[in-house]
Amino acid sequence: MNILKTEAHYGAHHYLPLPVVLVKGAGIHLWDDQGKRYIDMMSAYSAVSLGHCHPQVVAAMSQQAAQLAVVSRAYYSDKLAPFLKRICEVSKQDMALPMNTGAEAVETALKAARKWAYQVKGVPENKAEIIVCSGNFHGRTIAIVSMSSEAQYKDGFGPLVTGFKMIPYGDINALRAAINENTAAFLVEPIQGEGGIVIPPAGFLQQSAQLCQQNNVLLICDEIQTGLGRTGKLFACEHENVKPDGLILGKALGGGLLPISMFLARREVMEVFTPGDHGSTFAGSPLASAVGLSALDLIVDGKLAQQSAELGAYFAEQLRAINSSYIKEVRGKGLFIGVEIDPAKAAAREVCLKLLERGILSKETHETVVRLAPPLIITREQLDEALVIIREVFTALASGF
Repeated sequence: MNILKTEAHYGAHHYLPLPVVLVKGAGIHLWDDQGKRYIDMMSAYSAVSLGHCHPQVVAAMSQQAAQLAVVSRAYYSDKLAPFLKRICEVSKQDMALPMNTGAEAVETALKAARKWAYQVKGVPENKAEIIVCSGNFHGRTIAIVSMSSEAQYKDGFGPLVTGFKMIPYGDINALRAAINENTAAFLVEPIQGEGGIVIPPAGFLQQSAQLCQQNNVLLICDEIQTGLGRTGKLFACEHENVKPDGLILGKALGGGLLPISMFLARREVMEVFTPGDHGSTFAGSPLASAVGLSALDLIVDGKLAQQSAELGAYFAEQLRAINSSYIKEVRGKGLFIGVEIDPAKAAAREVCLKLLERGILSKETHETVVRLAPPLIITREQLDEALVIIREVFTALASGF
């Protein structure tokens, strides 16, 4: 069977994958159907922070799957409570609501913010506003694309959802001007991932937290990609000592095995939910709870945030030292790095294809940025191995090969 042609024939064309068929993974490595080995510099958009098929997470999943997997939230299980307790303690949030995908967790946060605005803040019914940033990426549901600045995400999917107000990312004065008596929340990524690994001006998140507190507005941080050690802190908002009113997690929480997400918040926010307001059949299942707790323990107890900070600083320094006219900028925090390519020289996808040929898996974002975000378990020696290939690719590009 020709995998690429078969998938193109039977599958919706909503992705543009790089032309490689992956069949096996272990640690930071992946293998294709021809037996070629690759260094994974994508980590499935941070979902594989622990590397592929981590033995402890696989063991936790296998053991739980053989005992009890899914019962729905119509009943209690013995696995959810310990998972919720641990993640609340780690995040310093009061309460948690588990979901499956990141987009579901964002939708949960939107519902919580709106209901809190009506029940607690006293905003008139159907007048609540949520402030978001240009360049954001929070998912692809109808509500979420309604607050996107990317035209393609919205094209053909109207009528769109109202109640969102957009400001430029990193503009504290714009945030100040946008807040009014109907503002329920400010939803923001501490670092924009899909936007191109964009870091706001220093102090923006701290100033945003102060503004929100002064105006009785919820600060909700979307850390689906940046959370759980990716940026060199357990949570990216910790770089500015910010504790948000709501925190959205996903991706790495599933240990690279399951879709697991979480909305966490202070008690006043979460208690607006009553039975029947929200839910999901698979969210918070015994299987998901066992996997999520195992992944969380490995990230926290293994001090992977510290490793990300140290190796990320080294990786970024070495990337910036590459003397190539193709590279406009290298930016990021921890092992969350974007290499911006000069569009006059090449498209980022072209660079990714060259990296693919030489055994590195990455992916372009917004046609101009190559994302480099390996599993957090990567070693310095493995980074050096990848750096040799990356340097060779930029040398080859400059030579016209």
